[in-house]
Amino acid sequence: MPPTLKKFLQSWLINTLAVLLAVSIVPGLHYDKFTDLMTASLLLGILNAFLRPILLLVALPLLIFTLGLFMLVINGLLLYFVGFLLQPQFTVNSFWAAFWGRAGHQPDLTPSQCPHPLRQHQRPSSAHPPPPAPFRPRRKWPCDRRLTSRARSLL
Repeated sequence: MPPTLKKFLQSWLINTLAVLLAVSIVPGLHYDKFTDLMTASLLLGILNAFLRPILLLVALPLLIFTLGLFMLVINGLLLYFVGFLLQPQFTVNSFWAAFWGRAGHQPDLTPSQCPHPLRQHQRPSSAHPPPPAPFRPRRKWPCDRRLTSRARSLL
């Protein structure tokens, strides 16, 4: 299986599970059959790939002003649009249902892009730790002798 097809199928499955979770939690999102849910998640993935970058570019001043929180509104609008296109099979009752349905789902993050705590600091097994720094004795400065001679005179 080519890696691009594998990545696409992985993304589609994750998107489908996220929409299924949103439908089960948020009132106002409904679907008839599981194939309708798969179609909705496929259409949502296509809209995320093609329409979302254009919306992000148009809404860039709002995104900067709201520190990225306007992205939740864009995600909600995309889910609302999918509900509008697939009206009898997949329904979204209101914008707020779409907003809360997409609020917990970040469409840009796939498992391969998620940071893994163990991957950050792993070394290959063939790598050796760096050698310790050589020992350097403390350098004696001329003022050291004066201080010690003064300290002796006080005793």
